[in-house]
Amino acid sequence: MTDRAYRAAPPGALRIEPLGELTAIFDRRSMQTHLVVSPMPEILDAMGADACSAAILASRLAATFDLDGDSDVQPILAERLSELAAMGLVERA
Repeated sequence: MTDRAYRAAPPGALRIEPLGELTAIFDRRSMQTHLVVSPMPEILDAMGADACSAAILASRLAATFDLDGDSDVQPILAERLSELAAMGLVERA
């Protein structure tokens, strides 16, 4: 399976507001609001401005979260990136 790269929305395109266990993400470009749970906000935050694959994202998130020894991390992150792309919050690089 190819580890696709994705690019986050440009700065200022998304307004992200935590709402307890949920997070509201308002996309100013599409005028849509998405309600998501962890790890979606953390993924968007870790992506930064450059193109990011699941492998790169796993290493960035490992710096903050205990991901050592979890072999399922990259496939799960690849799925989450695909879901974010389907919502229009990230795009393929």
